[in-house]
Amino acid sequence: MKFSFFYPRRANFKRWFGCCVMLMCGFGSTVISWKGLYAVQDLATKQAKVVKTDIQWRQRLTDLEYQVTRKKGTERAYSGKYWDNKADGIYVCKCCGQPLFDSRTKFKSGTGWPSFYQPLNETAIRHVTDRSGWTVRTETVCHRCDAHLGHVFDDGPKPTGLRYCMNSVALDFKKTDTRPKVRTEPEPAGK
Repeated sequence: MKFSFFYPRRANFKRWFGCCVMLMCGFGSTVISWKGLYAVQDLATKQAKVVKTDIQWRQRLTDLEYQVTRKKGTERAYSGKYWDNKADGIYVCKCCGQPLFDSRTKFKSGTGWPSFYQPLNETAIRHVTDRSGWTVRTETVCHRCDAHLGHVFDDGPKPTGLRYCMNSVALDFKKTDTRPKVRTEPEPAGK
């Protein structure tokens, strides 16, 4: 009788090792093994969780970016660079680069912050109940690095009725060229 689970074949070692790590560390955790040989990725997003110390975040981010994304602050209305951005592209997390929102879902909410009616992918963000301050709100955080992005409210436009009110400082913008390509080569001569 062979005990293949306890003594895996060489070809199945990565899978066996990954299962053991998942069982020891919990299914939602992330562990990176030596030489990048095997990464147990976050099961919700299929991407490795970004974990850094407070000192590493302070070195990577400006003071305002750090205050908003790591300490759950808020930038002043109409002070961010994306509240009135009308370019085509994708908004990504400032801390880890996770794609979060498509510019086609952005709308003018009149609040002074960039507002979207739906995320690019539901698994890219996480909702957390926020009881700070004088009311209960729903906080939106990046699923990959836990950066505070903003809040979501139920007063948005159709089709979702949601308003994802984000801090510009928590986002980066990756412009995309959606215009059709113009032919640069001359047409072949007709016969």
